[in-house]
Amino acid sequence: MRTFGVEEELLIVDPVTGEPLALADALLAGTEPAPETGMGLSHELKLEQIETQTRPCHSYSELLQQIRRGRAMANDGARKHNARVAALATSPLAKNTHTTPDPRFAVMLERFGLTAHEQLTCGFHVHTAVESPEEGVVVLDHIRDKLAVLTAISANSPYWRGLPTGFESYRIQAWNRWPTSGPSAVFGSLTAYRRMVQRLLDTGVLLDEGMIYFDARISRNHPTVEVRVADVCLRSEDAALIAVLVRALVETASLEMLDGVEPASVPTALLRMASWQASNSGLRGDLLDFGDFRPQPAADVVWALVDYLSPVLDDQGELELVKAGISDILERGNGAREQREAAERFNNRQRDAQNPPGSPPSNEALGAVVGHAVKATIRGATADSHKDPAPILTRVRRP
Repeated sequence: MRTFGVEEELLIVDPVTGEPLALADALLAGTEPAPETGMGLSHELKLEQIETQTRPCHSYSELLQQIRRGRAMANDGARKHNARVAALATSPLAKNTHTTPDPRFAVMLERFGLTAHEQLTCGFHVHTAVESPEEGVVVLDHIRDKLAVLTAISANSPYWRGLPTGFESYRIQAWNRWPTSGPSAVFGSLTAYRRMVQRLLDTGVLLDEGMIYFDARISRNHPTVEVRVADVCLRSEDAALIAVLVRALVETASLEMLDGVEPASVPTALLRMASWQASNSGLRGDLLDFGDFRPQPAADVVWALVDYLSPVLDDQGELELVKAGISDILERGNGAREQREAAERFNNRQRDAQNPPGSPPSNEALGAVVGHAVKATIRGATADSHKDPAPILTRVRRP
């Protein structure tokens, strides 16, 4: 069974007001690298966020434990500075952000202006092992038409800088301002993939290969395919479930290659439409079916993905787990729905003539959203802490 691991980007927040806090340097200061743990924390573009990384895992339960430990590790570091972490893909509250002091990030801020200045977004990246870069490109070509479904399931960013956006995953909208973000075309070979990357670099628009922000790409640093379409999930169990779906997509793609199945030649423009629709409606309305790219009820499209992956999921002993997890998400909703419900509960408690039904959420209501997220982020984390020694924070700066 293929190994898989994840990277989670988390907000650092004030536990009282819910505002993001520029404390990433403080969380990491004075710690020594400990690569032997296989886990760690690292900077991201903004000092108001922190990234956790798991080591490669073999099962849902192992990965879930790793995700929970990473969240607990980040939260313990934040608590030392009277802060907390929240698995929110965008900040519900408006606050000026601070770019991590790093020469590369400074150039990004200068070159990309408001796109970089406002880019306080938190994604969830799933790495799945592949035998070779050649197999990795085959995987990219076969999974590209199904990735929007993962965006809908994970959607966890309905608010942006103090306002309701009308989107379930506004992170996708903000993220897609970058010049290479979004779905890619069918490559056909590793040579073609490398040629495309080089041509993008030759334009002079990008700083380096690290700015190849395709929805899915060959990892620069690991023998993996990296799928990048998901919002960071409010609940750790949803995050682990999405990772299981990604691994099944990778394995299914590899088996299709062995069976001589060609990737679907869906125009990239249609994939962008599917991504936009998933970002906009999440699980609330229609998604574009990944077969004919016509609108269908979201639940039907999600179950169609499970059916498509069921042979691999069944072979790996994960089918019933996935069915139960998907049923749960469809019943209670994704993170975006939880956020809106948290704001609504606060408004119902505070209802008065100044806040009639349907009015935009106040800063206090959005603070309540963050408070709910803080609790949800570390739910279950302490239950696993005794099973083996806690990992040590690692200081990592990306080149």
